[in-house]
Amino acid sequence: MTKPEIRKIALTCISLLSLIAFFVFWQMIIEFKIVPNNLLASPVQVIKLFFVKLTAVDPEGATLIRHTIVSLEEALLGYVCALIIGIPLGLAMGWFKVVDGLARPIFEMIRPIPPVAWIPLAIFWFGIGLTSKAFIIFFAALVASVINSYTGVRLTNPTFIRMARAYGASNWEIFWQVCIPSALPMVFGGLQVALAGAWTSLVAAELVAADSGLGYLINVGRRLMRVDLVVLGMFMVGLTGVLIAFIVNRIERRLVAGVRR
Repeated sequence: MTKPEIRKIALTCISLLSLIAFFVFWQMIIEFKIVPNNLLASPVQVIKLFFVKLTAVDPEGATLIRHTIVSLEEALLGYVCALIIGIPLGLAMGWFKVVDGLARPIFEMIRPIPPVAWIPLAIFWFGIGLTSKAFIIFFAALVASVINSYTGVRLTNPTFIRMARAYGASNWEIFWQVCIPSALPMVFGGLQVALAGAWTSLVAAELVAADSGLGYLINVGRRLMRVDLVVLGMFMVGLTGVLIAFIVNRIERRLVAGVRR
């Protein structure tokens, strides 16, 4: 094996060992009663509950798979809508001064508003169903999508732009063939930031008003004083977020590498 391959395997092993050490430490502080079991569930309890909740609907009326699917539907709907609007808007704002002048004042007013501040309006307008959660997530993901896309265009190497102009490229051709490919790494960085914000806002929204979803599962655990149910919900939020981020990262590597080639 080559040195890079050995280094990659070593890093993977280190990551796995740190994860194992974390769970062992967590289990030990419960076993030795450093932290009371009524305040924190052990990993063994959470794993047992995980397999039980795959088929059981008690105590909140849905299986773990159902809660996860509901949260994914809400998150992906709002997230995709934010990307569809935010990325083109940010790219256009970064290159076309007219678009920047029109959109920036409105965007600067919306940008400082925390996503959770939209929860009351979302409930008034859409109730506590899918649409209200997607609405909140839309605003959570929109800001990062616009800012990173805008910054990516603004950071385009001026030498590339001057060369394109010297060869007679139009303003639109420079934007399409130079600025957008150059901005892709920043755009995908924005996707990761937007994903984190969207997923966090979703759980916050479900904690306030929902009848299903992972945030609702955590809230039911809180009301019933079921620490294991709360930790299971948190674990599923983290695990699902990691899997989505991994998928986005793989897409980024393939797409950005293809554009550079």
